[in-house]
Amino acid sequence: MDKVKLYDTTLRDGMQGHGMSLSASEKVRVVHALDRLGVQYVEAGFPASNPKEAELFGLLAEEKLEQATICAFGMTRRRGVEAAEDEGLRSLAETFAPVVTLVGKTWSLHLEKVTKVSPEENLAMIDESIRFLIGEGKTVIYDAEHFFDAWRADQAYSLECLQAANAAGAANLSLCDTNGSSLPVDVASAVREVRLQLGEDVELGCHTHNDAECGVANSLAAVAEGARLVQGTMNGYGERCGNANLVSILPALQLKLGYDVVSPEQLAQLSTTSHYLAELLNVPLNPDQAYVGRNAFAHKGGMHVAGVAADSRTFEHLEPSTVGNQTSVLPSELSGKTTILQRAKSIGLEMDDESARKAIKLLKEREHQGYHYEAAEASFDLLLRKLTGEYEPLFRLEGFRVTTEMREGGAVETEATLRILVQNERHLTVAEGNGPVNALDKALRAAITEYYPHLSEVELTGYRVRILDSDHGTGAGTRVLLDSTNGEETWGSIGVSENIIEASWEALVDSLEFAFPKGGRPEPEDGPG
Repeated sequence: MDKVKLYDTTLRDGMQGHGMSLSASEKVRVVHALDRLGVQYVEAGFPASNPKEAELFGLLAEEKLEQATICAFGMTRRRGVEAAEDEGLRSLAETFAPVVTLVGKTWSLHLEKVTKVSPEENLAMIDESIRFLIGEGKTVIYDAEHFFDAWRADQAYSLECLQAANAAGAANLSLCDTNGSSLPVDVASAVREVRLQLGEDVELGCHTHNDAECGVANSLAAVAEGARLVQGTMNGYGERCGNANLVSILPALQLKLGYDVVSPEQLAQLSTTSHYLAELLNVPLNPDQAYVGRNAFAHKGGMHVAGVAADSRTFEHLEPSTVGNQTSVLPSELSGKTTILQRAKSIGLEMDDESARKAIKLLKEREHQGYHYEAAEASFDLLLRKLTGEYEPLFRLEGFRVTTEMREGGAVETEATLRILVQNERHLTVAEGNGPVNALDKALRAAITEYYPHLSEVELTGYRVRILDSDHGTGAGTRVLLDSTNGEETWGSIGVSENIIEASWEALVDSLEFAFPKGGRPEPEDGPG
């Protein structure tokens, strides 16, 4: 199989996305995650651009990697300055990184409006910068900025820029769709012609952006025409609409097109790596993201579920485990008996046909009331346990009261008073919070974590409210969805009521009860004091 190499620029181009920020030490963790995934080149950024980048390169110089090569990023020399005297090039030459990715201008519009240099001077800047870095012992990847815009404007000159970089000794010429303006047919045509003009021995790469929603498709089109280095970012992070998404590109290249990219064992870490990056950046991963999203292999309609049960190939385009994901069955009003039975089996429940029919009836009734179980697997699993009798509540509620007081000066204080029975012991707890839900959460945990200490590790990571029937104004029904984690897995729970506090309480209780392996009440680890 032909070898295609991956070049990750999450730490540089990806960080230009809105709200993206990582510390130097966090970036080191990202490098190791990419190394485990099998990424061949990891771009760490421009070492002299700011103190954080300088710190990062200092840290990476001491790290041991299995296979990934660290790349430094920079630009060709400034106009009117000798390459050896250019501060930016000097810093690139002095870094430990063995590979330098050098971006150069290709588009006449950029030369006229931005750099304000002649076409001849630009060619000299490309040539001299690459030769200088090679003379300093670096391998150079040349990024032809705005290449596809340049190709449409002036094919002859854009080709001259590539020829100059190739003649100077660049190891790879990466064609950049910097504005993300191109379509796959444009990319394929241009790469095909460049290969004809430069010859088979010249290694080409591609660097595409997603402004036209074609970043992945354009990268695959470039590879189909001979590019053998693909630049992109994890989860498509990047400026504007993002960069080409390596999370989608990698399995498409390896599993769909048959290219040799990483080992099967490394590919199976794709979902874990994708989610890890999202967690580290504190950016929710799109549940519908191809290959790795929570819904990528999720099935809701009864006929689809039956098909997957018979042969997964009927509604799954590949085996989920190859990319580290798994099949899931989403309970909903569209569910059939197969959906219910499969879900019960997956959580270790034995359910007969009669119980499954009762579950379907109850599920459809609840969805009609506003429940949305496909996003709240914890609440649905607890519902099935209640139907099968394998459920014992953690506590019994006697009642709660929540008061919110606004004081002079605008300060708002919320207090929750909770009365519950835990292991036949009555508890009355009072807690303050930054809102009703937070106060109830604190009051509940204050009582039950004496019996079940591990519940203190459960963290609420998401709280979403949706008004179900807005025509009723402030008396409208409300659906609350909570996301929770114990540090190892995540789950969703749901509550529905005309009272937002009641809906929140229902979702909160489900979240904590689900934290036990079977959703029922275990023996307490230790009673209180």
